[in-house]
Amino acid sequence: MIRSFLAAATVALALGATAPAFATAPAFAADTYKLEPTHTSVTFQWTHFGFSHPSGKFMNADGSVTLDQANPANSSVNVSFAIAGVATGVPALDKEFQEAAWFDAAKYPTATFKSTKVAVTGKTTADVTGDLTIHGVTKPVTLHVTLNQVGQEMGKATAGFTATGAINRSDFGIGAYVPAVSDKIDLYIEAEAHPAM
Repeated sequence: MIRSFLAAATVALALGATAPAFATAPAFAADTYKLEPTHTSVTFQWTHFGFSHPSGKFMNADGSVTLDQANPANSSVNVSFAIAGVATGVPALDKEFQEAAWFDAAKYPTATFKSTKVAVTGKTTADVTGDLTIHGVTKPVTLHVTLNQVGQEMGKATAGFTATGAINRSDFGIGAYVPAVSDKIDLYIEAEAHPAM
């Protein structure tokens, strides 16, 4: 299940990076942006037997976003995450998520997202759809992205985004303990990106 959310998360990040293309914020000189791992996170949350809503996080995004200011629909993003980077705050659970019943990191070490469509929904918002691949399965995922701000951060051009979405982990072949442990995984993504050098 975590794997599903991860992929989705990947998607959101990529989507978030495309948001500035459709916004009216000032454009950077460069058309290609690099996600900054230290300020990019994908948080995933699920329901545990109905008693609580645990969460985990990935902070190892590796990807780029191409922005087309003139035609935002032509913007694109490619992002990947190493499954080994999952962090729940519980070491034993992090280890369990690497096993075959979940992400099966030994066989499928990376989750990827490649955008296929960007639909502008507002001045600073867009729905980004893309192909998310996790656990050897590829499914379309749509994330709701908001451009938070474009400007200078300590002398460096920066764009910041927030994205939300949801996936069903069983769609990616990760169905352990469903429905006691929820199939639905909620995704909350925060991302910062800088022009690629």
